[in-house]
Amino acid sequence: MNLQYKWQRPCVAAVLEADRSRLAHRVEQANSAIKARINELEQDHMGTPEERMAIEDALSCLDVLRREATYF
Repeated sequence: MNLQYKWQRPCVAAVLEADRSRLAHRVEQANSAIKARINELEQDHMGTPEERMAIEDALSCLDVLRREATYF
């Protein structure tokens, strides 16, 4: 698996989390990593279009996981 950005690691950990009791925590870690990166990008001309798209995709995925974590 090619993880191009540092913030992707906690996202992958959330997606792969098999323990439902830990899923919400993993999602929160991933969300925090993305928010930190967004803050960095705001000060650095918003980065590349590819990274911005990857962030949007990851946030959508985390929304699904967040709903799943609260459902179970």
